[in-house]
Order: sequence, then structure tokens, then C-alpha cells
Amino acid sequence: MAATQPRFDAIDALRGAAMLWMTAYHFAFDLNHFGHIRQNFYEDPVWTWQRTGIVSLFLLCAGMGQVVAVQRGQSWPRFARRWVQVAGCAALVSLGSLWMFPRSWISFGVLHGMAVMLVVTRWALVRGWLRGAVPWLAGAALIAAAPLLGAALRTQAPAAMAAAFDSRWLNWLGVVTLKPPTEDWVPLLPWLGVMWLGVGLMQWPTGRGWLARPPGAVGRALAPLGRWSLSYYMLHQPVLIGALMAWAALR
Repeated sequence: MAATQPRFDAIDALRGAAMLWMTAYHFAFDLNHFGHIRQNFYEDPVWTWQRTGIVSLFLLCAGMGQVVAVQRGQSWPRFARRWVQVAGCAALVSLGSLWMFPRSWISFGVLHGMAVMLVVTRWALVRGWLRGAVPWLAGAALIAAAPLLGAALRTQAPAAMAAAFDSRWLNWLGVVTLKPPTEDWVPLLPWLGVMWLGVGLMQWPTGRGWLARPPGAVGRALAPLGRWSLSYYMLHQPVLIGALMAWAALR
């Protein structure tokens, strides 16, 4: 029965496009880090909005992928095998960032967030809680909740509570008074909401029909990259940084 279902290569192609976009972004970031260009990646909207777009595309694809996996009857053990890979890579990212950026190392970046959000989303899908308009409404509510709760924490909460939510122990929730000093931060709020919008898109007949179409030539070229996204994600920065260091040494 599962074999008759479409592959949804378009999801892989979208994920592949996100990988290329991310690579271009990180290449510019690395050029800036090594002093070859001067850009403010933390405040300039040219770069902050690109980061938002890249992470959003990743999480939308993850939400769509979870719908497909659950509908095809993916078992919890099979899900767990993939989840362990994501969580393990998240730990490696933390260790690598601690070496490169000891003052702003990554404690809850995109892979950390993905690991938690995948479990929450799969559990909600299996329980049948993300059907109809629910993922759209709940997703929008989670996205809106982040700035609203952050403002309440900043203006109404006791200082000790605000400090606790701003700490690394709790800032993964996304309810903070200010963005933490870290190189990557993808907390549950608002990003779980983005993943749930992906769930809604995949369950929407029009969206599902569009995603079921065979991709064009560009999409077919991008799809393999999307299928190997985790491996590519883990390798692309060491390759970029190594290439820039080698180029600097040979100049």
C-alpha cells in the first residue's frame, strides 16, 4: 500500500534549495569571520531575514516530511534511528562551536530545535491532534506567542524569573527578554509554529497536489541534495572553512 504513494520529490527539492541558500549564507559569514568582507550578520536585515528564510524553509520541509512519514506508517524505531542521528549531530555542532566561538557557542541551534520539534510534531500527528485547521491555527498561535510572552516577561515578570528564562537552561523555549549571545538559536517558540505550518501545508489538498507533481529539471537536480541534507549540513562548514584557510595560507 505504501509503495503506491507518491515520493514527493518536491519536498526533497525544496530542502535542497534551502541547503544551497544556507551554503551561500555561510560562505558569506565565513568570509566576514576571516576578515575578507565587513558585514553585520547579527543586525543587518539583509542577513537576518535571510537566516529567517533559510530556517523557515528547513522547518516547513520537516513538517511536511513528518506528515508523509506518519501517513506511510513509519514506525517509532525507524523514526528513532533518524532522530539519534539528528541529536548526535546537534551535539557535535555544540562541541565545534564551543571550540570556534567559546563565548557564543551553540547550545540550541537548528539541529537541537529540530530534534525536539520532530518528537513533539510526530507525537501530535500520531495522536491525531494536527488535523484540519489545527496545524494552521496552532502554528500561527505559537509564532505570535514568542514576542508576546517575551514582552510580558520583560515588563511584568520578576527579575529572577526573567534571568532564568534568559539563561541557557531555559532559553530553548523561546520566551526571553532578549536574544541570547549565540551563533545559532532556534527555540521552540516561534519555530515549532513554522514546522506545524508545514504540517498544514502537506495536509491541504491543494498544497499536497502541488508537492506531488514531478519536479522540473532544477528540482530533479536539487532533490538528491535534499535527501542527504544532514550529511551535507555537517560537512559544508568544515569544507568552506578549510578552503578559506587553505586559500589564506597559499596567498
